[in-house]
Amino acid sequence: MTVLRNYSLVTVAYWGFTLTDGALRMLVLLHFHALGYSALQIAMLFLLYELCGVVTNLVGGWIGSQFGLKITLFAGLALQVVALTALAGLQPDWPLSLSVAYVMGAQALSGIAKDLTKMSSKSAIKVLLPKGEEGALFKWVSLLTGSKNALKGAGFFLGGVLLSWLGFRVALLVMAAALALVLFAAVLALPRGMGRARSTVKFSNLLAKDRNINLLSAARLFLFGSRDVWFVVGLPIFLAANLGWSHTRVGGFLALWVIGYGGVQAVAPNLLRRGLAGGTPQGGTAAAGAFALAALTALIAWGVQTTISPWMTVIGGLALFGLVFAINSSVHSYLILAYTKTDQVALDVGFYYMANAAGRLLGTLLSGLLFQLGGLPSCLWVSMVLVFTAGLLSLALPRRARTPQAS
Repeated sequence: MTVLRNYSLVTVAYWGFTLTDGALRMLVLLHFHALGYSALQIAMLFLLYELCGVVTNLVGGWIGSQFGLKITLFAGLALQVVALTALAGLQPDWPLSLSVAYVMGAQALSGIAKDLTKMSSKSAIKVLLPKGEEGALFKWVSLLTGSKNALKGAGFFLGGVLLSWLGFRVALLVMAAALALVLFAAVLALPRGMGRARSTVKFSNLLAKDRNINLLSAARLFLFGSRDVWFVVGLPIFLAANLGWSHTRVGGFLALWVIGYGGVQAVAPNLLRRGLAGGTPQGGTAAAGAFALAALTALIAWGVQTTISPWMTVIGGLALFGLVFAINSSVHSYLILAYTKTDQVALDVGFYYMANAAGRLLGTLLSGLLFQLGGLPSCLWVSMVLVFTAGLLSLALPRRARTPQAS
């Protein structure tokens, strides 16, 4: 019961953070698009958010190993409260350069918060996994990841609604107050020392040396770059500018997509059960998913460039993309925990999510730049190249995933 209680507490804390993170992303994107910012300028607002995630995952993994995952989880929640409060102080009469710099700084804090919380929550699954139940790892990580993404989708919708109902500043303050309550509850309830390594971890050990972890991390970089290169900036602006959708409609649609995406992730073990013949995912599973995504993305890009209805092509293609991507992401999330040792889970997971953040950074920058240069088709063709590269890297992973280790 204690294990289930702690797992539930970590999950609820991650849920609370994720709601505000999704809402914040939609608030900033739609608010500054309405102010007349270009796609590239909007992408720039998120660059420090993603860049800080790269560094945070690497250093945060070491901090989690040294001092426990409880410290990094609480730090992530607290920093998000600070970031939301700081963004509420943005003044409409500030010069453009000052506004951009200020938002980038606040987004940097949010990026640090996001990846501290994410690394802590994902690592906690391995730490909290009961002895003798290693076979449940895929189910546990899929449930946490899927529910998180469903809540992120709800956050997208929440952001669009709050922007319409309360305005930019009040919406941010309401979210900051709600997350502060989640932080207070987590501080009182979670155990001390969760995830702390039994021996001192040298700072020089930050870079993973295991070949499988390095390969999987590289594949993760290209996988998430392929998603964000069209999803982060290009797609929302395409829906608002090309299809004429309102803020609430854009936020609502992206919310439904991410909720569905999270739902697929949560049931990925059941969806893959027959194909895996009762086994666990392996390198070939990740490669097959990436190549399927590459083919699908190419079809969507071709459809957008032809006389086929852009509405039907993008909406239908996005639904299929979300289905395949969600399963592949769940496979990746399982493999990193299967490849790492329990005693250094925070260090290895931090390294892995550093690559994840680097992929988001690459995708975010390219999303704004490519959309401004060639519209959504440019974003999609580059997405296809990136995910195909992820598939090639996944081919080098073991054909049989290692049994989760305890040290």
